Amino acid sequence: MKSTGIVRKVDELGRIVLPIELRRTLDIAEKDSLEIYVDGASIVLKKYQPACIFCDDAKDVINFKGKNVCTNCIRELQLK
Repeated sequence: MKSTGIVRKVDELGRIVLPIELRRTLDIAEKDSLEIYVDGASIVLKKYQPACIFCDDAKDVINFKGKNVCTNCIRELQLK
């Protein structure tokens, strides 16, 4: 993991604010969903993307090595 040097406090409701620079860099907009993972003593936030990374279709999506790919795109990749 790479340190950003950014430190934020948790407020009384358990919230933290992600700095705008970080949100811009990671393409996180208002109302975007984030997945929360726990890795040992670390909390990992990841932008939630349920659709295919190639065509943005949400039907028949399979998670392959942490990426969502639809069956149509898998077929196209196999032909190449």
